[in-house]
Amino acid sequence: MALHNLQPAPGSTHKTKRVGRGQGSGMGKTATRGQKGQKSRTGYSQKRGFEGGQQPLQRRLPKVGFNSKVVKPYVINVDKVKKVAELDEVTIENIRKVHKMKKNIKKVKLIGTGVKEIIAKIKDENISYSGQK
Repeated sequence: MALHNLQPAPGSTHKTKRVGRGQGSGMGKTATRGQKGQKSRTGYSQKRGFEGGQQPLQRRLPKVGFNSKVVKPYVINVDKVKKVAELDEVTIENIRKVHKMKKNIKKVKLIGTGVKEIIAKIKDENISYSGQK
């Protein structure tokens, strides 16, 4: 069956508004732009989200979204936390026994002047120290 004579439903379409085509059209002279002001000028385009000088919604709301996936190590100063320096084997489990830290910590970095003596005792790859290359 050939489909031809297809037409939009009656009343569903409108003629396009032709502005600036003389006084008789009812949309002449100012071409429905009003009298004066920024919006009546040629070349005017409003910035996205502009609210007439009022603080726009996207700037009123707090920033949300980005969470860095880089795991920063928990830093322990060996000069201040002497118990870590006195451990026989330096692992994260052993550090937890002598120093209070959160359960979700997975990496530790040891800093301070006393780190040089401890380097040989470090038995965990998740423990780094200052001056490491």
